[in-house]
Amino acid sequence: MIRIGIFGATGYVGLSLMTLLKNHKEAEVVFGHSNNYAGKMYKEVFRGCNSELILSTFDQCLDKLKEVDVVFLALPHGISFKVVEEAMKHNVKVIEMGGDYRLDDPLEYEKWYGVKHTSLEYLKEAVYGLPEINKDKIKEARILANPGCYATASSLGLLPIISAGLCDTKTIVVDGKSGTSGAGRGGSVDNIFSEINENFKAYKVACHRHTPEIEQVLNTKSKNEVKLTFVPQLVPMTRGILITAYVDLTADIKEEKIFDLYKDFYKDAKFVEVIEEIPQTKWSKNTNMAYISVRKDSRTNKLIIISVIDNLVKGAAGQGIQNMNIMFGIPEDTGLDDLAVLP
Repeated sequence: MIRIGIFGATGYVGLSLMTLLKNHKEAEVVFGHSNNYAGKMYKEVFRGCNSELILSTFDQCLDKLKEVDVVFLALPHGISFKVVEEAMKHNVKVIEMGGDYRLDDPLEYEKWYGVKHTSLEYLKEAVYGLPEINKDKIKEARILANPGCYATASSLGLLPIISAGLCDTKTIVVDGKSGTSGAGRGGSVDNIFSEINENFKAYKVACHRHTPEIEQVLNTKSKNEVKLTFVPQLVPMTRGILITAYVDLTADIKEEKIFDLYKDFYKDAKFVEVIEEIPQTKWSKNTNMAYISVRKDSRTNKLIIISVIDNLVKGAAGQGIQNMNIMFGIPEDTGLDDLAVLP
């Protein structure tokens, strides 16, 4: 049995972890952190999650690290450094769900996150947790940087064509649409119902923190430097991400050959399916699946890539559990066999 601790257990990512781990036959949640709800049973905070786990403060959970095998950190950026340091003292594996260990360059982290990185030793050790391209490294990881939601959907959509060297890597445009749960559970005027309902808006244009993360992932598979334009947009739905990426092809290749390329790239991927239909966010809701399709615009020789995921599952908690499974040598789909919630 894998003994688990969760820091940030009452945010949306923490709630998704608690919900998914409830059905994981090899896992047991030993402690959950929440400063706001410390001392309460989890089911008193979320009646839909029937857990009697008593929530603890940050310092109480630090003291409990020696009781677990792995800890999930669903914390705001800049907060994870202390927990990682303490976890390493007790030989506890870490799955960091925020952005603190995703970017290889600490100066890039400081530029995009506005926080100085104070855990450089462990940053060098951290493994980026996109299983579709990094499974061998994940198996040996002590510190796992779980990818961001937009970065997951965008990277999965673009990796096959980038790896094949068949597109211009300087003219890529990524249009990302996300549900409101991606903003987290903290309150703000921009996220209240009357602001979001019957509204559709772009935000953090040309300055979203997942931009350098997407570029970093793609650059690991590209012969030429990748620089892209990323525009995130907020859709009035609770969960789900749909990415539409536009790339200029550098060869005259038929659409069916591109499908073959994508299907071959993901032939061993448990949670990625390349399909002929244009995917919809509902198809991946509450699952760890990513659905990808492509279309070639023969008039402009552009490739249009559409990928969808659930931002809280494959984009966060589900992928974190997938990575945990790989790290502990059990089947990667353990606890992740939920069907989509339809309609």
